[in-house]
Amino acid sequence: MANNTLPLYHIVRESSLKENAPLLIMFHGYGSDENDLFSFANELPENLFIISVRAPYSMQPQGNAWYAINFDAEKGKWSDNEQAIVSRDLIADFIDECLEKYPVNKNNISLLGFSQGAILSYAVALTYPEKVQNIIALSGYVNLDILEQDTNKDYSKLDFYCSHGSVDQVIDVNWARKTKPFLDSLKIKNTYSEFPVGHGVAPQNFYELKDWLQKRTVSQ
Repeated sequence: MANNTLPLYHIVRESSLKENAPLLIMFHGYGSDENDLFSFANELPENLFIISVRAPYSMQPQGNAWYAINFDAEKGKWSDNEQAIVSRDLIADFIDECLEKYPVNKNNISLLGFSQGAILSYAVALTYPEKVQNIIALSGYVNLDILEQDTNKDYSKLDFYCSHGSVDQVIDVNWARKTKPFLDSLKIKNTYSEFPVGHGVAPQNFYELKDWLQKRTVSQ
């Protein structure tokens, strides 16, 4: 089921529950679309209400992005952080709109992001920790420049599953390895795993995240 009445275009897999369903929102990577991560949906628990979102910036000839990236060799990889912050806040508003529109549990919201989608998931959770509980961040890293850090924020409800390919050719694994010490410093619950793959999700990675998610989204 597709829906385009909210500001961000998205597709939906409804829950087996008629109300108070745990919500999982998916955010694809740079140059992809809402169908990419949605391929996971059939393998995930039926009680989850799953929404897969399309990033707001269209690319040519196809695909979408959460923010622009400059791959110029002289400049290195440069992210448009202002655009990323706009997307971060769009997602935060989108979460609120989903709670109004769909029969989901506001106290059991999970984000799943890959690559650029993972970077945005970190930013949303760490800037708006009151909006979400569980975050699955695949092949991404924490971009401090797009966080709204505040020592008064309550991170006690957050729980992260983070993973990365040890031979990732797009986002260096050393960037991802900074995640656990950073989250630990904020006393945020987290799990970090590496797998011997490039910029992608290995089967064993998927089974591990599925088990992690299932334990946190069992209906009460």
